[in-house]
Amino acid sequence: MTDTCILSGDLKIFVHHIYEFQKGIRSMVLCTLDKKDEAFALQRLEKLEIAYFIHVINPSRINLFFGKKECIGVVRRICNRPLNKLSPEEDFILGTMLGYNICQQCDRYIQRKTLKKIA
Repeated sequence: MTDTCILSGDLKIFVHHIYEFQKGIRSMVLCTLDKKDEAFALQRLEKLEIAYFIHVINPSRINLFFGKKECIGVVRRICNRPLNKLSPEEDFILGTMLGYNICQQCDRYIQRKTLKKIA
């Protein structure tokens, strides 16, 4: 893709997330993209020397994590299966690393632990 191409909505969000990462607002980002947008996204991240990890959802969609290399190193170890199969602890760590509201993450953790006990 060239700079004159019209970006999809997902890629516009992706580019905005890069801006937030570069400004220090986020240490790590998760974007869900169409597979067709993968080459553009990876080319941009590699040009900017930003660490990334691709988590395949299905043949047409990917989860693209990017950010500080230390964070991506943890994601590589945690995200070795579908995200809905992560343990409550792994889910909590991932949500916290992504900068999600800590109180909501605590509530989510307790809810997932409670459901796990019932099952």
